[in-house]
Amino acid sequence: MKAAGVVNKIEDWAGKKIVNYKSVTGGSIAKTDQIEFEDGRSGFLKTGSELSDVFQKEANGLKELAKTNCIRVPEVLLVDENFLLLEFIEQRRKDQKFFIHFGEQLANLHSRTAFKFGFKEDNYIGSTPQLNTTKPNEAENWIDFYYNKRLLYQYKLAEQKGLAGNELKNGFLILENRIEEILEGSEEKPTLIHGDLWNGNYLCDVNSNPVLIDPAVYYGHREADLAMTKLFGGFDDIFYDTYSKHKPLPQGYDYRENIYMLYHVLNHLNLFGNSYYGQAVRLVWSYLH
Repeated sequence: MKAAGVVNKIEDWAGKKIVNYKSVTGGSIAKTDQIEFEDGRSGFLKTGSELSDVFQKEANGLKELAKTNCIRVPEVLLVDENFLLLEFIEQRRKDQKFFIHFGEQLANLHSRTAFKFGFKEDNYIGSTPQLNTTKPNEAENWIDFYYNKRLLYQYKLAEQKGLAGNELKNGFLILENRIEEILEGSEEKPTLIHGDLWNGNYLCDVNSNPVLIDPAVYYGHREADLAMTKLFGGFDDIFYDTYSKHKPLPQGYDYRENIYMLYHVLNHLNLFGNSYYGQAVRLVWSYLH
């Protein structure tokens, strides 16, 4: 049973009693349940995070994506520091056009640009802080933003946790001096990205439309979003073909892919420990031979 304060807030908002809870698969950060009201309506409820602002930051990310009208996200129904209540998305199997729609819609999302890299607030990548806010003259270009706010932050965190062995330390020192060379030729305007787009962070609704969940949004480089899609198994080839037809990638993307995967692997190293160390080292050293 949920804490009385959470139940009371939700029931006051809904004007109906909650009559059923059903535990559903979610992330590792919060407890997730499908709740059912006495009138038959359902919601998706997240509770139990130790981070007081993580639910509000997730809600703000979902709202930023929703404003574009490019791709479906769950509607934010109610949020405070103890819970996040979302629209419950009924799911079905993907039809043959699912990844065509997904590629088109993500390309449209990646056409939404801003004047500078980052976001109005810092948020989270999993339970790790993700630095998005910048000073007026900071992060004018993508290389500075990505190196300092993404790679260097995660690397220093790994050092603090005693997870950065000599192979990673030595490789990262060399990488620091080569980052401009690695990312050269990829310059684009800051574009809205999901930020954590692996195959566990989308759903297929009853009309076989893609639905984005669990975002870590910011305005960055779309190559970072696409690299993440390949990190834990990848999406269907039709997705990549369709995306490329609608929004071709700059030359050299395949070469830069590992540098974007590195951010997420370092984050997994920091979240889950040494099982990700070897992969982090391989990604760093892929640019140093």
